[in-house]
Amino acid sequence: MPFALEDIRFVPTPAQPPRKRWTRAECAALESAGVLDQERLELVEGELISKMGKKRPHVNSRGLLQLWMQQVFGGRFVSTETPIDVAPKDNPTSEPEPDLIVFKKDFTTFRSANPQPADLFLVVEIADTTLAFDLKVKAPLYARAGIPEYWVLDVPSRHLIVHRDPQAGHYQSITAYGEGESVSPLSAPAAAFRVGDAFPE
Repeated sequence: MPFALEDIRFVPTPAQPPRKRWTRAECAALESAGVLDQERLELVEGELISKMGKKRPHVNSRGLLQLWMQQVFGGRFVSTETPIDVAPKDNPTSEPEPDLIVFKKDFTTFRSANPQPADLFLVVEIADTTLAFDLKVKAPLYARAGIPEYWVLDVPSRHLIVHRDPQAGHYQSITAYGEGESVSPLSAPAAAFRVGDAFPE
């Protein structure tokens, strides 16, 4: 009997299609073989996330926040999209590359291995179209790693969401600051960042 179009409503569909979960070792092998361009992909919880197609608001806000961080911490302590290690249990399937990182020491001292969570003061993600992912997936990932402070710059709503006090895989303190408010990093309490300065007028 031919399949009737109206019968399609009875075909069960999974909530999500099955996906291949990748490991860092597999990604490294593919990169060595020239199959994978890791400069354009980020491995998070076994999934390869595209870093392509960042819109101009994302680029502008990252650049403005980066300039402020370099003024506060020094250019050799701030880096963009650098792969980092996370918690040991997450490392096999995650190698995130935060939009901005503030290191405790000169980033050129990392010659071969990735920076460890203990090497970091602050990580930042710029959320233009990725807010839910940055809040629901990356925040617990960074909290499990014990990264003391995590900022998410929400570009569309012009807010900065500050995560602090990682415990048991979650940040215990989460505060949103509007564009007229200022916040100081834990590692530089005398330096206040005005949220609105991350957005071009």
